[in-house]
Amino acid sequence: MLFFSYFKDLVGREVTVELKNDLAIRGTLHSVDQYLNIKLENTRVVDQDRYPHMLSVRNCFIRGSVVRYVQLPPEGVDIELLHDATRREARGG
Repeated sequence: MLFFSYFKDLVGREVTVELKNDLAIRGTLHSVDQYLNIKLENTRVVDQDRYPHMLSVRNCFIRGSVVRYVQLPPEGVDIELLHDATRREARGG
């Protein structure tokens, strides 16, 4: 649940999601659920030459099971908040 609560705080920010098939999509995080399924708006493909068929896609839903990485904006990462949440989870509460 740590990741889910963290991603909920990033709604409205721009993120890049890299899928297991090497497709990377950048867009505004619209929503995320407990399975880490992600909905992006205003999307664009990072490597447009390799994936020209994806140029017309503006909004997309990404299943959490196909995500390899999520790149977050540097200003969106609160290290102290993550440390505290990790400590609390490690203690079991």
